Amino acid sequence: MSKSFFVSDIHFGLQPDQQESRKMERFEYLAEIVRKDGKALFLVGDILDYWMEFRHVIPKYFDGFLCLLKRLVREGVEVHYHAGNHDFYLGDYFNKSLGVQTWYGIRETLISGKKFIIAHGDGLDQNDIGYRLFVKLVRNRFNLFLLSNMQPDLAIAIMRKFSRLSRKHGRPGMHGEADFLFQYADAMAGKKDFDYFVCGHSHVRGQKQLSNNRSQYINLGTWINGEYPYGVCEEGVFTLHQL
Repeated sequence: MSKSFFVSDIHFGLQPDQQESRKMERFEYLAEIVRKDGKALFLVGDILDYWMEFRHVIPKYFDGFLCLLKRLVREGVEVHYHAGNHDFYLGDYFNKSLGVQTWYGIRETLISGKKFIIAHGDGLDQNDIGYRLFVKLVRNRFNLFLLSNMQPDLAIAIMRKFSRLSRKHGRPGMHGEADFLFQYADAMAGKKDFDYFVCGHSHVRGQKQLSNNRSQYINLGTWINGEYPYGVCEEGVFTLHQL
């Protein structure tokens, strides 16, 4: 079991029940593939469209997803969850209760002997002052303390509002955002030695060679359009697939 699996931008909790059920069915199928053939699963942000952690309450809407993660961990699969701009603060529940490793921002790691840079893709533009202020607001410890001590239904309603604000901020042309992410990866390839830059965020799936003719840019796409893409790294070779 030498395969590592990657997926991003499922946005559980965003769409009407029929689409949500279909996404859950597809994720169950992917989890079974990972369980049989995988050593690691990388969730590259915006898997959940919103998340709020409480001391004694688990949002029931995501219980099927959370149980699948726990089962994978119990069966020896490494699960890594990179926070996005919708599941922007994961808290302690994923680490302590599920055994899922959580990450924020850009992460460099070695997978199957290849150097990976993994990031959801939000917040990479240093000139995007509005988004940086938004992140400071939603990840502020005092604000999170207030939300986690509210009545859960009210707190979740507020977090869904934050999620909509984040979506509106990123809406004007996701292809433009995809271009920015590719350019960011290309600029980084001139400064760092790596094999793969893996991200999501823009919802524009693709795999492209960078200008150094060695590194590759990979965007995992999204599940909200009726397609179910994911990535696999096996023996150092990365490929994109559809369920």
